[in-house]
Amino acid sequence: MSELLQALAETIEQRKAATADSSYVASLYAKGLNKILEKVGEEATEVILAAKDAETTGATEALTQEMADLWFHCLICLAHLNLSPDDVLNVLAERQGLSGLVEKASRTSTM
Repeated sequence: MSELLQALAETIEQRKAATADSSYVASLYAKGLNKILEKVGEEATEVILAAKDAETTGATEALTQEMADLWFHCLICLAHLNLSPDDVLNVLAERQGLSGLVEKASRTSTM
């Protein structure tokens, strides 16, 4: 895992023990998985809108900002479910060099 992802994951994990009024992450944990997922969905929508604007205007700063927010909230979701970024990176590593069509077909045949 990259050093930055590792540092973020560690910080997010530490926030589990914080009080809800002292940490944004802790406040999400206190509200439970549904609130965390709501934030993931909200950020995903903002990424979509920013990407559409970026395609039209060529300005990408809003897109990278929104994408950072989405990734951050996804990390919170993973931590809430006792998973780490490594779990996702391992899946990506397994898929490396594999055709997307082949990979998708293999998932649908095993699920």
